[in-house]
Amino acid sequence: MTSRIPRDSRLRLVRPRPLAAATPAVGERRTRRPAPRPPEGTPAPSELARTARAGLAGAVRVARWADTELRPGGDLTGPRRNPAPGLRGAPAPAAPAASGTPHNSLATTPDGGGNLSDPTAERAAAELGLSARQIRADWDTARLAGLVEVHGDYARPGWRLRAWDRDDAAVLRGWVALFDAWSLAHPAPGGLDPAAVAEAVEAMPQVLSFLQLSAGPVPVPQLLDLLEQRVTELRTERCEIPYGPRPEPPAPDARAAATALPALLDWALRALTAVGALTCAPGQATLTPLGSWAVWVKLEQICVAAQSQAGGNIEQSAEDMLRGCARLRPGDARAEYRAWLAARTVSSAVTELVGAARGEDALLRGLAFEALRVVGAPAESEVRQVRDEPSLRPYALLWLAEIEGVDPEDTHTVLTHDEETWLWVDTAAAVADHGEAQLLVRHLESARQPTVPALLDDIRKVGHPRTVQVLVALAAAHPDPALAKAVRRAAFQVHTGGG
Repeated sequence: MTSRIPRDSRLRLVRPRPLAAATPAVGERRTRRPAPRPPEGTPAPSELARTARAGLAGAVRVARWADTELRPGGDLTGPRRNPAPGLRGAPAPAAPAASGTPHNSLATTPDGGGNLSDPTAERAAAELGLSARQIRADWDTARLAGLVEVHGDYARPGWRLRAWDRDDAAVLRGWVALFDAWSLAHPAPGGLDPAAVAEAVEAMPQVLSFLQLSAGPVPVPQLLDLLEQRVTELRTERCEIPYGPRPEPPAPDARAAATALPALLDWALRALTAVGALTCAPGQATLTPLGSWAVWVKLEQICVAAQSQAGGNIEQSAEDMLRGCARLRPGDARAEYRAWLAARTVSSAVTELVGAARGEDALLRGLAFEALRVVGAPAESEVRQVRDEPSLRPYALLWLAEIEGVDPEDTHTVLTHDEETWLWVDTAAAVADHGEAQLLVRHLESARQPTVPALLDDIRKVGHPRTVQVLVALAAAHPDPALAKAVRRAAFQVHTGGG
């Protein structure tokens, strides 16, 4: 988890590539190699998922309450309304067009940060038998774990929440997303220097790696020595970068930071314990089986969730067919699409594919339009009808440009700058959910912005609902500590509404 890789301190991206070329990369099969086996004694995935479900039960409960009780397009401070359909029912009805409420969304609060309003939190607390403070904490956890997605003043259930009871892989990925965001889920106490906090967060992967390799309890003084050593290394390696127009905060005084390290380590251990990655006894800490597995996954850079092998997809729904084709080479996937399409009328197949694209899973959104490319011109009418839907617009415009004969190298020119950025984030969400960490780092190269700070500024402006999760995953995956720090800071600012 340490970084010894020489880096370009200017943090410039490589020559931009068309975004159209970046999207198919999610579904391409990388060089085949046997999947490494987890360390001996690691519980089975089903048991790990059961543990993760138990740890996130509060977040799931609040997310499901919101899906049932909160109706789109209304004032949450008013009287209780009739429940919206639940997760297993039909989608929540769309609000009247004048309200501007997104389809199948939940009104939250007008602050644009996805927080529950005071009356809503109090109503949830009364109905669920919890305190309003606990409701807010569980809601925050649900956002970080991808159980709910925030769209401006509205939120909607994430694809993980819909798959929660049936998909162990989705559960594990949700928990890993929370694990990556432990410092956001449980922020540092106000009295600690922000620069020192950032250093501790950056150094903790090394501490976690040591805990994982130790395979047992480690004395806290030993962890403190390791943290101090890693912080010293980071200061030696550091190449500070300005983020946009804001000056970089001054580096913490070495002596003051050293005296703060015990408090920083104590906070980090308590925060990691709260998300279920550690257990702490007097004077020592141990990774939980779930935490040990997650750190091992990070070290091995393998996919958490195994996608089902293709085959037998003709009788599957569009969503299941696309999932079955996700790990195939492009040519093999197109053959599967053709076989699936041949078993259906064109109109019903196109309708089903567009429905899959409207879901919360960004990978399926991209794959659905790949399948629609196989359909070709007969799908044009329905694709034109969805080009005004925000989540589908970039995909639809690129698809239509190809149908109209635009050169594949130039199709990206039909998108505005913001639409390109939105598509970049959506593709990154697909990679973060279904790909390896190295592929997420490679995806950074496809951005058209000339520098990382410019990319981060644009990402913050477009307001993609998965922005925080994408930035946290990218920070956790990238080997350059300076770049990871800038990305992590941007994630924190978006999460807290600070920029």
